[in-house]
Amino acid sequence: MSLADDLRAGRTPAVSAAVLPLTTAQRRSLLPELKALRQDLRDDWRLRSTAAPALMVAGAVCHSAPSQAAAWLRAAEFEGATDWHRPALRRLIDAQPDTWRAEVAARLAEHRRRRVGWGFSVTFQVTEYLVRTTGCPLPLTDSLVLNWAEDRSLPLPRPDLPGRLPVGTGLHARLRADSFTPLLAPLMFEVAGTARVLENSWSGQPESDRWPAALARLASEGVLDRAALVSRVLARLLRGGRTIELRPVLATLTVLAPTPAELAAEAHTLLGLLDGPSTVAGWAQQALIELDATGALDPEAATEASRTVLFRAEKKLVKAQLSWLDRTAKQDPARAGAVLLAASDAYGHPDRTLQEQALKLTARHLKAADDRTITELRSTAAQLDQAHHAAAADLLGLATPLPDSTDYREQLPPAPTPRPLPAPVGGPAEAAEELSAALSGQPGVAGFERALDGLVRWAWLDAPGLAEALAPVLAAAPYRDLRFVAEAATGQRTAAEVESWRQAEHSPLRHGRTHPFPAQRALRLEEAARQLLGERVPFLLATPTLETGVLDPAVLAERLARYEELGLTPGPADYGQALLRAAPATAQALAAAGKLRSPHGLRYAGWLRGGGLPHQPVTVRQSSTGSASWRHATYRLAVQPGIDPDALLPDIAPGTPTLPSHIVRLLGPSEELERYGWAPAPSAHTIAVLPGHREELASRLLRHFTDLDGHHVTGDGVRVLPYLAEADGPAGPAVHLALAHGLGAPRPEDRTAAVDALLVLAARGDLAPDLLGRESAELIREGSVKPTRLARALSAAAETGAYRTVWTVLAAALPALLEAEPPRGTADLIALAADCVRRCGPSGLDLPALAGLAARPGTTKLLQEARALHALL
Repeated sequence: MSLADDLRAGRTPAVSAAVLPLTTAQRRSLLPELKALRQDLRDDWRLRSTAAPALMVAGAVCHSAPSQAAAWLRAAEFEGATDWHRPALRRLIDAQPDTWRAEVAARLAEHRRRRVGWGFSVTFQVTEYLVRTTGCPLPLTDSLVLNWAEDRSLPLPRPDLPGRLPVGTGLHARLRADSFTPLLAPLMFEVAGTARVLENSWSGQPESDRWPAALARLASEGVLDRAALVSRVLARLLRGGRTIELRPVLATLTVLAPTPAELAAEAHTLLGLLDGPSTVAGWAQQALIELDATGALDPEAATEASRTVLFRAEKKLVKAQLSWLDRTAKQDPARAGAVLLAASDAYGHPDRTLQEQALKLTARHLKAADDRTITELRSTAAQLDQAHHAAAADLLGLATPLPDSTDYREQLPPAPTPRPLPAPVGGPAEAAEELSAALSGQPGVAGFERALDGLVRWAWLDAPGLAEALAPVLAAAPYRDLRFVAEAATGQRTAAEVESWRQAEHSPLRHGRTHPFPAQRALRLEEAARQLLGERVPFLLATPTLETGVLDPAVLAERLARYEELGLTPGPADYGQALLRAAPATAQALAAAGKLRSPHGLRYAGWLRGGGLPHQPVTVRQSSTGSASWRHATYRLAVQPGIDPDALLPDIAPGTPTLPSHIVRLLGPSEELERYGWAPAPSAHTIAVLPGHREELASRLLRHFTDLDGHHVTGDGVRVLPYLAEADGPAGPAVHLALAHGLGAPRPEDRTAAVDALLVLAARGDLAPDLLGRESAELIREGSVKPTRLARALSAAAETGAYRTVWTVLAAALPALLEAEPPRGTADLIALAADCVRRCGPSGLDLPALAGLAARPGTTKLLQEARALHALL
């Protein structure tokens, strides 16, 4: 019986007996057969379950080079070979020279574990076995540390190998008996990825037998160096990261419960942690406060910590810091001056209750301050809110008037100027470069349009040269939409195959999206492919002249004139897209279009005279389902009913709202979008379909901002807002509703995109602050937007210098928010409004609801902010 038969049947004693006596050369001669068998394992799970363990070990020992043996052991086909440890197979491994085994262990230690079967890492098991049986140094690689931590985290039965403990052994007992623990456990806080192990592993076990408690217990028993462990944990927190990564590290530190002496040795690190996430900063602040109470902390630590903490947004941290400063000044009046100057950093805090606390601290210790300190406090007091100015003036002996708002100048970014699309590609080689760039990433409008036009243009001018230039690109290019057009240009697609793409279910470009507007890109690509295999054209009509997608109407007239000279008929999708992109007519364009005589030329001339695509009427409506409600926009395409989608309508008479059917097919009726929830993909390419119709685009894209329950949808919807703002056409209720959704989006990066869009609209003079304010208030009232998120976004816009713009938005939003009980978080919006008014000056706005709120008794933040704004107005 052959070795292959024994391997396939999983007869490990026979495999071991056959391989053990072989020479190095004889073993090497078996490799082709073993590799072929490994290939068979990929598609046959039954064979893999029986043959993989023996094949894994036999193949490894047949490689004389340790690097090749390690590569063999790491192969994906062996990820389920958990029975590799059978005695007969271990004899094969043990028979190898110690130097070979040590080198294989070192190579495997560089490999990230592959979780298989019950969760074991086969490669780590082999690595551990080799290290323990050879006595070679433990390879302290990041991968080994992570593999070890994950392996020890599995409370499951383990094979009977050296260093392994019986089933049921707890984590602490397992780590205590493990000779690897003193070396590897401290390194867990220096390797990326171990936070997940600390957090999730042994989750079903009692807290006393999970990683944090086990490590603390090992440190108390002397298995681990306690001081070094505390230092490493603090260093890991200092390096920062996401909250989910730091949470288990902080939990470990909490269980370790460092002593005052240990913390005093790490005081500098504790001060650095004050700049970390809230939970970490809070722990470090409390540790410093307790150290200070014992006298083990440098007296300057309180003021040094204040430089970081008093500028944080977390109210709890700032209050604790001011209380610490207060105690410091009471205990040592000689340091009152330094304490007061440190506390004055809170004068400019956005929360006015914290300003008040800092001012009261100043009043308590001002007698101990010298003249120089008082002078500096007078200067800093200008940051105080208007409500505290009178108290500051009485306390410090100097009036602190409001900043002079008469000199205020709104600072908006310059209105963006659309960049021209670069000149057409200059040859086959450049066309290949453009295609390669477009296929290797996410090309913008300019990259996509130039690549597509380059294929069409140079297939007309130099088809053989284009095919030669594209050959290396297509050999390595991914299968994306432009690739199919390139294959048509080089003859790799047949006309019959491309013609079948007329049926959406056959098209490789649709990806299941059959609605006209989402498939608009596919329509153009399919048409370009058919033209490349049929009647070729010298260029595409719809290639824009600006990167926003706008097409110069005079340039389109020139292109149509060239088509007439050549006797060519434009493709419907290309022609329809060109009409939709054409900018409003100029005298030059009208004159050039008037000379056209082909049917398509005459239609274009009528299109220009009629003003192009009419701006569609958009209505914002309120809908509800059960307890949820949401606001959405609907539009109605001005199309006569009963048109034939496969026929072109006759010439368009000036002023007639009827559209050519191929344009209707590109756009699609709004009723279908509304009924089935279809919406275009939110991207710059979508905006470039209708670059002169912002309002209709916004209404089509709104489904990417909220779902039907009014909850925000995470994705790319909000991030398309800057492109929408840079487009042309009216900015009405749909645009401002989309913007209001964006400003209240859950993710900070989405709100940043919305702020950019707001500033662009304001710079272009297209922002309607009253409309945006009312829509924002409606979204807050229905629960789609949280006031705190809107306040953060509008605050970011104001800080760019747009305080008056933000104030006008808030002035429109506040009446609706204050007419009934204000929603939670409204205080942040009122505070921002007051800040804007202080900077740009009051506008004489009368807000009766604000006056009523300010007159209520109480000291809540909402009431205090209302009083401050009311006083300003």
